[in-house]
Amino acid sequence: MGATAAAYLILGFVTLQRLAELVLAERNRKRLLARGATEHGRIHYPMIVAVHVLWLVALWWWAPGRPISVTLLGLFALLQLGRLWVLTTLGERWTTRIIVLPDAPLVTSGPFRFVDHPNYLVVVLEIAVLPLMFGLWQLAVLFSLANAAVLAVRITAENRALGRLRA
Repeated sequence: MGATAAAYLILGFVTLQRLAELVLAERNRKRLLARGATEHGRIHYPMIVAVHVLWLVALWWWAPGRPISVTLLGLFALLQLGRLWVLTTLGERWTTRIIVLPDAPLVTSGPFRFVDHPNYLVVVLEIAVLPLMFGLWQLAVLFSLANAAVLAVRITAENRALGRLRA
């Protein structure tokens, strides 16, 4: 398989994965809201979406035809296992938005035993590793910085919503 076909396969997987996650997140969001949950941090959500969409668009534009690091592809595959671990641990509480179910205890099992925000850790690494896999270090740096800025706002809002910070 050539580098272009391999890039299309990898990027197609990531794109379909993200679209499927949006469907799952929306289903979970509706279920949680129906159970009395509230959404927090709506104002920054479009910025998160923009960073992720632009990251994927940039990869679709510049990655095809470039050599692929098999080592970084392996690391990316491990990150997908981490992503799956987070999703299965949170179950119906996983969304792409900050949705808080009143009186529900914080999840402390699975990867949450080790870090407060394991999904964000996975995303931080993905945003760097995927471009680096194609030798696109400039995209890795650019989108890592953009993601860091958005996550600074996001994690503060999420911690506040979960009662980890005072308003």
